[in-house]
Amino acid sequence: MKARYFFSLIIYCILAVSCQKNFLDQTPQVIISEHEFWKTSNDLKLYANNYYNTMLPSYAGYFEVGYYGLDADLGSDNMIKSPYNTELNGEAVVPASGGGWDWTTLRTLNYFMANYGKVNDTWDNVKPYVGETLFFRAYFYFNMLKRFGGLPWINEPLSSQDSLKLYGARLPRNIIVDSILHDLDQAIAYLPARAEGPAARLNRETAMLFQSRVALYEGTWEKYHAGTPFGVTGQNGTVYLQKAATVAGELLNNSGGYSLDNVGVPNAYREIFNQSDYGNSKEVMLWRKFDNAQGLSNRWYLFVPLGLDRGITKSLVDDYLCTDGQPISSSSRYKGDDSLLHVVANRDPRLSQTIFVPGSIITSNRPGNAQNIIFQQPDLANSANAPTGYELLKGHMTTASQQVENSTQALIYFRFGEVLLNYAEALAELGTLSQADVDKSINKLRERVGMVPLQLGSITPDPNWLFPGLSPVINEVRRERRVELACEGFRHDDIFRWAAAGSQILNWKPKGAKLKQWATLFPAEVLNKYPVDDQGYIEFFKNIPAMSAGYKFKVNRDYLSPLPADQLVLNPALGGNNPGW
Repeated sequence: MKARYFFSLIIYCILAVSCQKNFLDQTPQVIISEHEFWKTSNDLKLYANNYYNTMLPSYAGYFEVGYYGLDADLGSDNMIKSPYNTELNGEAVVPASGGGWDWTTLRTLNYFMANYGKVNDTWDNVKPYVGETLFFRAYFYFNMLKRFGGLPWINEPLSSQDSLKLYGARLPRNIIVDSILHDLDQAIAYLPARAEGPAARLNRETAMLFQSRVALYEGTWEKYHAGTPFGVTGQNGTVYLQKAATVAGELLNNSGGYSLDNVGVPNAYREIFNQSDYGNSKEVMLWRKFDNAQGLSNRWYLFVPLGLDRGITKSLVDDYLCTDGQPISSSSRYKGDDSLLHVVANRDPRLSQTIFVPGSIITSNRPGNAQNIIFQQPDLANSANAPTGYELLKGHMTTASQQVENSTQALIYFRFGEVLLNYAEALAELGTLSQADVDKSINKLRERVGMVPLQLGSITPDPNWLFPGLSPVINEVRRERRVELACEGFRHDDIFRWAAAGSQILNWKPKGAKLKQWATLFPAEVLNKYPVDDQGYIEFFKNIPAMSAGYKFKVNRDYLSPLPADQLVLNPALGGNNPGW
């Protein structure tokens, strides 16, 4: 009876999303019983449609900013959010229950895998949906791995009678990663190539990109956490770094028509992120379409230019090179940071396409040919809008018709630019990155925006390198990744997999722009909301007792989240909590 109820619940949810071509919510009209399902490949399609809506976030809530606020929301040195991130400040506690230890989604995926064989259809019609399910099972497990480390591996639907499996032990993280990569190997084999499959669904190339992401994550995690409580005994990550390099290299050489958008176009970088449709994009590999005719929209425009308690940090801004390819510490082209215009002058063009500066367009194409609304200075009058003085431009659509309560700005999930970065980083970590490799990866990203290429033989030493104990090559590869993927939600994971929170987060006091540049534009009562350091840079958390000495990240504990207390009681085989908890 419980199994039949569970199945009916699944089908109810599936029908809630399957009548829309973009797999988004609609009220269901009917509940189908189990014996009426699993007949044709269309049933499998209806079932798989549910994954796109329930597992890929839409960020369509009222206070959402797309994924452009994730560097702040997740916690990183790229952005801050007010109030401060308690995870980075070592304030997390063991939850009594919940805490993300939720396996409901996995049961839905495994239920498909246990039943798709009942369908009376050709394998060619069936296998794309098997591939999608395997992809999403890997996606589920990867997110759980990043949070909790070792996990039970469950690849079949379990009932309350399956106590041995239901209350099984956690497997070492590398065993879980091997299983994730195996699922993705199968997904890659089953999914159609871009040229062969429908545009709105997963394809082989996207699965390859994701596989390179997983392998790079685990390879660097094992390399840099070796010898710590978070490492894997006897492992150094090499096998996963080789996998990441191989898969990303195969995708570079056989891209299925994917490449970079807007090469050589003015504002090339910014134009990637402010579109309502990526149907003709060469770079965007999986995305979500919003359509008012179907009641599907978002409100990002309301909050991207306003900040919504988020601000870009001085740490990120300072990492952008000058147009001569030199860091700000050594380039004669650097104009300093006494004003926003000085900050972006002669800098990597991606900087002025990531932060608002005087002259940036806020609103264009206004009714009646009205003049554009132009950015002049941050909204300091409301400190929640500009906690650092650096406001986020990336992801902002200027078109007036999109600056409404029901915007249809599209949401990117995977883009080809990441492939280039994964390839370069994996080879750099293996110590085999060549100039030819750089030219077909990092330098393609630089070429798009008119930046000088990276030459491995003439890297200028930077006294401000974030990782001075590592090679110049790894430092520059990491800089490129930070710049290209800024504010897209990667930085938290990067810091954690590099075991870098001890150097980049612990004791770090987030800074912003110099406040005095706006001294004549705002009254004292406004400026006084912004504490500054002894050099005049905004230090937003300075007067908050818990943050006055910087983040108190616990390096022997906080790289992984705690398991909830109730699960440790229910299942002693889990073997206790994560290190430090």
